[in-house]
Amino acid sequence: MANYKHILFFNQIGIEALSEVGGKNASLGEMYNQLNPIGIAIPNGFAITAEAYRLFRKQNNLEQPLQELLLSLDTKEYSNLSAIGEKARKLILSATIPSEIRDEINTAYQSLGEQCGINNLNVAVRSSATSEDLLSASFAGQMQSFLNISGPDQLLDAVHRCFVSLFTDRAIKYRHDMGFATLDIAISVCVQQMVRSDKASSGVAFTIDPDSGFENTIIINGCWGLGENIVQGTVTPDEWMVFKPTLENMDLNPMLKKQCGRKEFTMIYSETSESNSAENTIVNTETSLEKQNQFSLTNQEVIQLSRWCAKIEKHYQKPMDIEWAKDGLNNQLYIVQARPETVHGKANKQVREIYKLQEKSTLLTKGIALGDKIASGKARILNNPQEGALLQNGEIIVTDLTNPDWDPIMKRASAIITNKGGRTSHAAIVARELGTLAVVGCGNATSTIKNGQEITVSCAEGKEGNVYDGKLKWEIKEQDFSTLKMPETDPMLILADPERAFELSQYPNQGVGLMRMEFAISNTIKIHPLALCEPEKIIDPNIKSEIAALTNGYEDPKNYFIDKLAEAVAIVAAAFYPKEVIVRMSDFKSNEYANLIGGKYYEPDEENPMIGFRGASRYYSDFYRKGFALECEAMKKVRNEMGLHNVKLMIPFCRTFEEGEHVLAEMAKNGLVQGINGLQIYVMIEIPSNVLMADDFAKLFDGFSIGSNDLTQLTLGLDRDSALVSYLFSEENPAVKSLIKETIRVAKRYEIKVGLCGQAPSDIPEFATFLVNEGIDSISFNPDALIKGIENILEAEQKTKRKIIV
Repeated sequence: MANYKHILFFNQIGIEALSEVGGKNASLGEMYNQLNPIGIAIPNGFAITAEAYRLFRKQNNLEQPLQELLLSLDTKEYSNLSAIGEKARKLILSATIPSEIRDEINTAYQSLGEQCGINNLNVAVRSSATSEDLLSASFAGQMQSFLNISGPDQLLDAVHRCFVSLFTDRAIKYRHDMGFATLDIAISVCVQQMVRSDKASSGVAFTIDPDSGFENTIIINGCWGLGENIVQGTVTPDEWMVFKPTLENMDLNPMLKKQCGRKEFTMIYSETSESNSAENTIVNTETSLEKQNQFSLTNQEVIQLSRWCAKIEKHYQKPMDIEWAKDGLNNQLYIVQARPETVHGKANKQVREIYKLQEKSTLLTKGIALGDKIASGKARILNNPQEGALLQNGEIIVTDLTNPDWDPIMKRASAIITNKGGRTSHAAIVARELGTLAVVGCGNATSTIKNGQEITVSCAEGKEGNVYDGKLKWEIKEQDFSTLKMPETDPMLILADPERAFELSQYPNQGVGLMRMEFAISNTIKIHPLALCEPEKIIDPNIKSEIAALTNGYEDPKNYFIDKLAEAVAIVAAAFYPKEVIVRMSDFKSNEYANLIGGKYYEPDEENPMIGFRGASRYYSDFYRKGFALECEAMKKVRNEMGLHNVKLMIPFCRTFEEGEHVLAEMAKNGLVQGINGLQIYVMIEIPSNVLMADDFAKLFDGFSIGSNDLTQLTLGLDRDSALVSYLFSEENPAVKSLIKETIRVAKRYEIKVGLCGQAPSDIPEFATFLVNEGIDSISFNPDALIKGIENILEAEQKTKRKIIV
């Protein structure tokens, strides 16, 4: 190897070289030397050191004029930012790279080509500032990259333009915002063998959920062609969610969820670029419909990539933000960049602000929610960053998509709404870092929202962000977990929306006492299960086409129901793993089932669905047996294929002992046998007959869960939804308490677990004291009532201890 003064090849670089070669190069060198040997493919390359940039600056007498320019920056309003940035860039672009540096770059480029066995090697040229990729700041997208650079002339032009990119408006402002303005920021340049992802796919991966900070998952996004489309937010990417704890078990499927994105565009290399300029080497083309409907990676490739990501995280001992690419010439996967994930490393997870809308209005648009807050203000439709001066402080940006040129503007907005982009797009990354809420990938925001319109943006309703007309009211509750002790009685959660599972798992809890399956069926699946089992009964062509659209890509539409339900349950089970998650089998009433797509063709018209054809009675009936089999298949997939044995199942509204026997037999017929792989099946205690026959039910099931709402309603013989008799509804009624007391007593005698799901223990401290005194094992709360509920349990336990002492 030649004797270089200003070049270091990757095999000469480690993470300690950050001041010489910047964060990007230091990380690549570290991975090339430490991770290549254990099977993680890192393309070879070299770094042009920061000292080369300093020499370039010195020989062209740029130091004093640049310093004078930066000292004249208005650091309050940044009113002269554009003018200063433009002058700085002109100064650097008009300068020349010293001959000794040019010669070394040419020699190193030729050497890299020889090492790769390719003449005129195509390379990626990326800036690597010496303050980049630190724990405190991501610098994502602040500097420029040049792709598919071929030949020494294009390479030198790309290096020169990387020097220029140190002084883009956004980079200057970002350094001031992050406190790096006074440092001697220099720039190194990364020259790396180009992975031909233009002929395959590429994307990004996080070794932590970037929205909630949940640490047990790897999130991968992918698209066809170059990954710049994902970062720029030009496309809605494919997304995979992989569970770390089962990743290395070859017998289990660690993939929790996969979603096929639209991948509207494919970025490829321009075949006609013959100039010596580094610009215009790539073009964006429309993706064919066939490719839009295909995943950009196979399941096997996703798992391989996830294992690499886990090893990279283990090596760095911190959550990582990783770029990957697949080469279409050799079909191999590569890691092309890795940096620390910066947002959740700084978050205080012990104190949370809980936002809740108190009213709703016309829904204008919806998309992917970033942040879990609510904001309102005037909408400001902006077509490009040059219109940024139109944005008044606190207004809401509405635009097609954003890129790093928007950064100085986005900081002044109270929220950001885009037509395009996914969870790893530029708008999403910047919103997370700024702590600003955003709704991205709406599709139609700029057409459904009027300029100047008062709107409310809510990202506090799950993974879907909603934009409403007008200024709405909301409340904010601060929850501080830092000093909260865990009681001896297990506090558990009642959970419906799987999208909130990662966030809620970080609350103090001992698992999920009730996961309602109905939410996943009505919100994600949307189709009546029998419409997939007996489609011939549907005669409406519109309903048929709606079902066909949702089940697109499934040879057997029944697998759509199984997969989507399994995904929903698996996400919750993974979020709380290894704590138990009790999943209640479907408990729709017939009128609620009828509201599902195609439901009207299958459901009876009942006078009183609340006490009609619901719960256990459906599961073994000839009418619904096929639908129940799909539910069982989904639960079998979660437990057996994915290894999430912390899932327990629960049967609702089981009226008689014989009905319980029928249901357990039906489940066994569908492969869910009590005791196999530790499977436990609970029953809900919500009918007086459950309590009167509790000894028999205790011999049949593995645990009890008291549904206090239905039990109160059926004990007192009243409709809890009727305003005329609602004043009589009370779990504190002596008859209700007597039944609860007896249920706990029987459970203790048979040594099975017993819990209660309901609002009363958080609303009524005396009721919590009653349950604790009776020795209940667990109490499950809705998320907004959890902290109050825990406080009530702790107080009740203190009272009980004081009584014992006395």
